[in-house]
Amino acid sequence: MIKAIKHFSTITKHRHKVIIHCIKAGIGFQGLFHDLSKYAPVEFFSGAKYYQGQRSPNEKERELYGYSKAWMHHKGRNRHHFEYWSDYNPKTKVNEPVKMPYNYLAEMFCDRVAASKIYNGEKYEDSFPLSYFLKAKATRFIHPETSDELEELLIMLAEKGEKETFAYLKKRVKEYKKQKKNS
Repeated sequence: MIKAIKHFSTITKHRHKVIIHCIKAGIGFQGLFHDLSKYAPVEFFSGAKYYQGQRSPNEKERELYGYSKAWMHHKGRNRHHFEYWSDYNPKTKVNEPVKMPYNYLAEMFCDRVAASKIYNGEKYEDSFPLSYFLKAKATRFIHPETSDELEELLIMLAEKGEKETFAYLKKRVKEYKKQKKNS
């Protein structure tokens, strides 16, 4: 029961942090719906069972079973995860990564920064999300442009800080929305 309470607290703190970041990025309404699937039984009960506090419970579930049922559920319902964005290409006859729409890329950035803050606590530094991203860059199944755009934001965060990065991100989101509206 204690693990369930701690897991609930962690995912709720994370969600609230993402909402704050999404507001700074100009996608506040979108942020209100961030990670609601984590409260669904398939994700919540697994998260509580494998709760550790310093990393995602999905990692522990993967270590034990070779996959995470909670993650399979989560990534299929949350467009801010690059894993959501893959599809069968009829020309190549292969499942391939698809470029993410910019508003979901922005939410992914907000999510990564918030997760890094929650898991690192007071030790958090603006370079942490970039370090985490770079660890698995070579093996990630992500569209190259999406990867490059995310890395650019994470580098900016590490070098210029949160205020400047969110101002830039908000500007880019506004441009994306305008372009989408005009097309």
